[in-house]
Amino acid sequence: MTPFKPILEAAIERAGGAGELDALLPEPSPPEALRAVPDDRYLSMISLRVFQAGLKHAMVAAKWPAFEEVFAGFAPAPVAAMHEERIEALMADKRLIRHLPKLRSVPANAQAILAIADEAGSFGAWLADWPVDDITGLWAAIAKRFKQMGGSSTPYVLRRAGKDTFILTNDVNKALIAAGVIDRKPTSKRDLASVQAVFNAWASESGRPLCHLSRIAALSVG
Repeated sequence: MTPFKPILEAAIERAGGAGELDALLPEPSPPEALRAVPDDRYLSMISLRVFQAGLKHAMVAAKWPAFEEVFAGFAPAPVAAMHEERIEALMADKRLIRHLPKLRSVPANAQAILAIADEAGSFGAWLADWPVDDITGLWAAIAKRFKQMGGSSTPYVLRRAGKDTFILTNDVNKALIAAGVIDRKPTSKRDLASVQAVFNAWASESGRPLCHLSRIAALSVG
């Protein structure tokens, strides 16, 4: 396995110095901050990502106040109770992005958040308690329990929420290939296990969070 030190050195050189590199790194939220976020904000973040997929993010953001209004501020209980007829009627609302499968995902995902809250106390508590050395396991759990959350959607939502995670961007994959961890974009459970293992090793070596490691890896090649 390639150690992290040469990857860090390459990123520092490309960034123009250690201080310049540090300024580019995201910071994860502590567990108590994740717990403090209400479940309606997590449902809003998940829904925003669903609607952003394949569209210009600025356009979706401009429409988001109308989504907040229509979906009752994304409070999970009333949203989960929305009937199919109500969802179908939203297709006539020109303020929204009128994509029926994505609209249907909102009450379905509200139900998933309510189920997780029953298990863990809140969605934020569930996130906070999930160990980062199994972050790909969290990706899989969210993809299984939530609608329209496959591919890279889950890691991007987690990054926005503040949960420590790496993101497998094209540049991160390029760095992992150069390090001999994988030989192609990781999609199989075996490849993702290899990626998780190397990030865990790099975290132990460097003392850095996963979000630092993936950004540094990306900057080392891109």
